[in-house]
Amino acid sequence: MEERCQGQQKRGPMLDVCLLGTGGMMPLPYRWLTSLMMRYCGQSILIDCGEGTQIAMKEKGWSPKPIDIICFTHYHADHISGLPGMLLTMGNAERTEPLLLIGPKGLAKVVGALRMIAPELPFEIICLEITENFQRFDFDGFHLEAFRVNHNVACYGYSLVVERAGRFQLEKVLERGIPKRFWSKLQKGETITDGDVTYTPDMVLGEPRKGLKVTYCTDTRPTEGIEENARGADLLILEGMYGEPEKLSKAKEYKHMTMYEAARIAAKVDAPQLWLTHYSPSMAYPEEYMKDVKKIFPRAIAAKDGRTIELRFEEDASDGRGQ
Repeated sequence: MEERCQGQQKRGPMLDVCLLGTGGMMPLPYRWLTSLMMRYCGQSILIDCGEGTQIAMKEKGWSPKPIDIICFTHYHADHISGLPGMLLTMGNAERTEPLLLIGPKGLAKVVGALRMIAPELPFEIICLEITENFQRFDFDGFHLEAFRVNHNVACYGYSLVVERAGRFQLEKVLERGIPKRFWSKLQKGETITDGDVTYTPDMVLGEPRKGLKVTYCTDTRPTEGIEENARGADLLILEGMYGEPEKLSKAKEYKHMTMYEAARIAAKVDAPQLWLTHYSPSMAYPEEYMKDVKKIFPRAIAAKDGRTIELRFEEDASDGRGQ
């Protein structure tokens, strides 16, 4: 991870987060379907890929070619129908690196069916299916946590977590007499065996420092699992399908959340900020409902397409505001 982060600003690597689209059910001229893209240390992660995701990405000025991972919350069309076109664009850009897809059970079958219109690609597609209610996937410098939510089909929320080791403790190292040639490797998390002696990273590092966490969840009723997985998130992104109070019964019937229910979750976990997304096509102006939403959770934002933030480690952070 250290090597992949070279070239980042001296203040440390940052996690770029962009909510490419904020619409649910169908794309609109002013609102693309819900998808989220994150970039960290040269790696790009896309969550959901509904119709119009490529256009939203183009509007943002980001490219699909370097995407390393695409995660799917579930297989309703507004979350996956943009995949065939995305794959073809990657292929036309002469991509050769493998692409990892993560999603609920049935992923390989769904992707196989969608690839009927994108059969020949110059890169390998690897499918990892989520088999548990909670599952962790480890990568270079970060990990993804998938957690089951309550929709009318199998559906998952995701957290991207960047863990951060403690600071190098010189006094600790000198006390233990650890040879200098091992310091760098131990600091990077390696365990070293030198003859009969084994050196572990905790021998040279202090307590782990606060890392970064983004939690994203759409298409669900409120659950304790969402609250549990959202705790400690620097940014919480939840669906606010409906703003009209009278549509609570509809939200319950089709297993979605209202803006107010999302705000209550954010308040319970004391999130630093909440972005609302996945709006019903019938809700043209989500901001009209924010006065009452902010009474529940003042740090809520009715996100619009392209909303972006750069998250940094605590001592590197500036004002933490998005665009």
